[in-house]
Amino acid sequence: MLKILVANSKGGCGKSTIATNLAAHFAQDGKNTVLVDADRQGSSHSWCEKRAGHTTPVLPLAGTRSDWRSHVPQGAQRIVVDAPAAIRPVDVDAFLDDIDALLIPVLPSRIDLEASRHFIDGIATLLRIKRGKVAVGIVANRLKPWTTASQLTIEEMKSFPFPLVAQIRDSQAYVLMAGLGKSIFDYSSETVRSHQDDWNKLLRWLKKL
Repeated sequence: MLKILVANSKGGCGKSTIATNLAAHFAQDGKNTVLVDADRQGSSHSWCEKRAGHTTPVLPLAGTRSDWRSHVPQGAQRIVVDAPAAIRPVDVDAFLDDIDALLIPVLPSRIDLEASRHFIDGIATLLRIKRGKVAVGIVANRLKPWTTASQLTIEEMKSFPFPLVAQIRDSQAYVLMAGLGKSIFDYSSETVRSHQDDWNKLLRWLKKL
């Protein structure tokens, strides 16, 4: 069973977008997938409910409950955890005994980079991270690759203590699909396939765990 936590202390980084699309990919790949929504806003849980009638549903669990682990069904093959908003490194540590990988989405702005750097530096001090028990990857999210700001952001992210495992372009498609309980992986048009390609490096990284 592969277990992934998506977290950043900086709000609005696209944490739920990464979690829901990743969960949808696993479900599309035939894996029994659980999406644990630990954020009180409940966006991921709501997405799962909208997806309930889909041919590849994702089971939602309320991660705000302390006993959520006991409700993970036998036979679950993939668990994606959408972390609470404004989570601190010390709070992340409470999840790590049950996690194989931590993904940290970061937006291409000076404010986001500075806030995320503080969070990432705190993550690097956690014992299970230092011992290599949990893999950590940075996800550059909502990029506009044609802009200087995004290009500079990518260069700065390469200085973080963890690898840059994905560069996800900004697209209204993610917003529209989220409202339907769908994902970038539920469609096959040429335009959508180009966005799916943004995820390939991340998916290959996860397969190595």
